Formats: sequence, structure tokens, C-alpha cells
Amino acid sequence: MISLIKVLYFARLKESLNYSTEEMDLPADVLTIAQLKQYLALRGEAWANLFNGKQSIRAAINHALVENDAVIKNGDEVAFFPPVTGG
Repeated sequence: MISLIKVLYFARLKESLNYSTEEMDLPADVLTIAQLKQYLALRGEAWANLFNGKQSIRAAINHALVENDAVIKNGDEVAFFPPVTGG
């Protein structure tokens, strides 16, 4: 089954990757945010630097903050962004 999702990148991720948004067909074995991060890390050095798990990258599915074990479904919008600090 093919899952087509929209992925959004914000703040320093957008700047580092030169991507703001893309549509993506997920491989069958990519079911969670953690697995999507691992998949994105395989794209090259800039991607690996952000998505290899050494940096804190937050995720949202359909505008709701989620943890790494959140399941991605066909048609979802997934957003990645650095942690936000308040003051």
C-alpha cells in the first residue's frame, strides 16, 4: 500500500535542507515518525545531520504535536521543526 504524505520543514531545517515542503510516497516499512526520520537521514549528509537522532527535532501530524512512535497514515501532513523555547 502506498502512503502519500505531505512533509513540511520549518526554521533551521528548512534553511539547512533547502526544502520547505514536499509530497512523498512512503516506503511500506516507514510507519512512524521515528522511521520517517531514519528514512530521511539516508538522503545525504545534511539530512543525516538533522535526522540521525542526535538533534532534537519535533514533529506534528495534521497540526498536532506527536512523539516519535506516532503512526503516519495516507494523506497525513507531517511537519518537522526544532524545539521551541519560550520566555
